[in-house]
Amino acid sequence: MPSPLLRTALFVPGSRPERFAKALDAGADAVIVDFEDAVEEALKAQARDNLRAFLDDRPEARVWVRVNMAGHPGHAEDLALCAHPGVLGLLLPKAESVEQVVRAAAVGKPVWPIVESARGIAELPSMARAAGVERLTFGGLDLGVDLGLAAGSEAAERILDQARFALLLHSRLAGLAQPLDTVFPRIDDEAGLSRFAADAGAMGFAGMLCIHPRQVPVVHAALAPSAADVAWAQRVVEAAAGGAGAFKVDGQMVDAPVIQRARRILAATG
Repeated sequence: MPSPLLRTALFVPGSRPERFAKALDAGADAVIVDFEDAVEEALKAQARDNLRAFLDDRPEARVWVRVNMAGHPGHAEDLALCAHPGVLGLLLPKAESVEQVVRAAAVGKPVWPIVESARGIAELPSMARAAGVERLTFGGLDLGVDLGLAAGSEAAERILDQARFALLLHSRLAGLAQPLDTVFPRIDDEAGLSRFAADAGAMGFAGMLCIHPRQVPVVHAALAPSAADVAWAQRVVEAAAGGAGAFKVDGQMVDAPVIQRARRILAATG
């Protein structure tokens, strides 16, 4: 069964309840209420209360939650809140073991492990196959710090691309939804964001994590297939309806992998 279109997953701090509705109205494919990095320690409990009150008041709202990492004093309470019917699933930051993932999945909601360390990369093969995992993502900034990379350098990006390959590989092997790329931290650099998002799509990522509402339309535009690609995909899918195992479209042979690519392009049109 194909996974829903998910190009943008927008973070909103759990300590800023006045922004919850605005985030949901920003057009992102998913909204993530953040209990972790965006919330100072003294406001962690208040962030949970904020989200619970918001979801109780707006029963139609649906969000994801980035819980605090395993081992944090509030981790268990974060997981308990994720049982709320308004929470679609949860992101597990700094994921480093199957045990952490299994504990999060016990809530009964889909889990997106966030890989942010060398150990997390090493444990990817087993974490990707843990029951309850829906897709993978990673935190490029934290991973870069753990690996000692020079943030923003071309050399650092070459190393992070190897992490991206690991996510793509193990997502495919485990039958998961396409992974999400990390955040693009420069909010005012729309051209850079557009290139970053387009590269993510070309590499096989479904989309990316976003940290500001203004990033959402830029990412959607960058990931939108061209009119020529859509027209080609339509011709392929229409020809495939005839049931032939292999056939030609525009003079090129078409088989099952090409048909799958065509269907992905059409799905990406929303």
